[in-house]
Amino acid sequence: MTEVRHHQVVIVGGGAAGISVAARLRRKGVTDVALVEPSDSHYYQPLWTLVGAGLARAGETVRAQRTLVPKGVTWIRDRAVAVDPADRTVSLAGGDVLGYGQLVMAPGLQLDFDAVPGLAGSVGRDAVSSNYRYDLAPRTWEFIQRVRGGTAIFTMPPGPIKCGGAPQKIAYLAADWWRRQGLLDRIRIILVLPTPTIFSQPDWARSLEKVAAGYGIEVRYESQLVEVAGADRRAVVRDNRTGATETVDYDLLHAVPPQKAPDWLAGSPLADPASPFGYLEADRHTLQSPRWPEVFTLGDVANLPTSKTGAAIRKQAPAVVANLLAARHGRPLPARYDGYTSCPLVTAHNRMLLAEFDYALKPKPSFPLIDTMRPRYDMWLLKRHGLPAMYWHGMLRGLA
Repeated sequence: MTEVRHHQVVIVGGGAAGISVAARLRRKGVTDVALVEPSDSHYYQPLWTLVGAGLARAGETVRAQRTLVPKGVTWIRDRAVAVDPADRTVSLAGGDVLGYGQLVMAPGLQLDFDAVPGLAGSVGRDAVSSNYRYDLAPRTWEFIQRVRGGTAIFTMPPGPIKCGGAPQKIAYLAADWWRRQGLLDRIRIILVLPTPTIFSQPDWARSLEKVAAGYGIEVRYESQLVEVAGADRRAVVRDNRTGATETVDYDLLHAVPPQKAPDWLAGSPLADPASPFGYLEADRHTLQSPRWPEVFTLGDVANLPTSKTGAAIRKQAPAVVANLLAARHGRPLPARYDGYTSCPLVTAHNRMLLAEFDYALKPKPSFPLIDTMRPRYDMWLLKRHGLPAMYWHGMLRGLA
């Protein structure tokens, strides 16, 4: 019979959400925290868009996981493969079983390149790339530089994905570079979006419509990439309103893959029955499981009606910690997450607008005296230098 190792708090996932919660729990004096994370490397993924545009180096976005796990936290370098909330256990790939008093689910999500026929076999070659993987972001920049004319396609898949603005950011950055090289007039740029608008929040949507128009980008709304023929450099795009498909020859294809909860969680008792993508159920304000009060969920794996971003995690982490500690002592849960999320929308090599809003799509500006609905140089500096510093030195230490 497998021996069960017990911890007061088990955190599944050592990304932005898991490390942030672990650091905050340690600062609150919780002594028995276990972090389940198999990877030796930790990535600051928001910078991958700039890597794909030649504005940052991939090496800037990665650090050794061992340097980030908070002191006093037990790092279990293994992969979770099952959770049983009735028995309060987490099973690991290596055969061990962890028992918990309370569980924090933060394993992130899973990229599904195989969901689009031909995409998995083409990405990284055949002028096809995606900034959603560390190894592919530099390839994006290589492919952008090779385009001297023709057609460039940038696609976003249907369903909730992390950093929903990233699919269009790289389109703007590529267009900006081609313009500065005197090539833009020779290149047809198509942006394929599954949504009826360019952005979910209407105020920033109006600004982004102007940005796209300024670059001459054709925006295909309520459409999606359904097939890639990499060897022939052809992409099939479907208009979801009519069902009609169009085959487009491309010189560059930047494809964001469909995304979903990790396979081992999709059919688990923690999965939200309302999510066709297997994301986990959590109260939208307390982040507590409505069926399993010992379980809290945050980050990309949570089925919440807000954008999946690092900024959202920064606001979710303190709420999870405050509510987890209150639940431990049988007290009412004091913290309420309001759905805050933020999308730093880079529109050129030195310009960015900063979208911040809550569940109701109400603007929640961090800089109320600054107009962040238009592209600005100071916001670009925040994206390029300020936010990475806050992430490594503030957020992951439980300080921001």
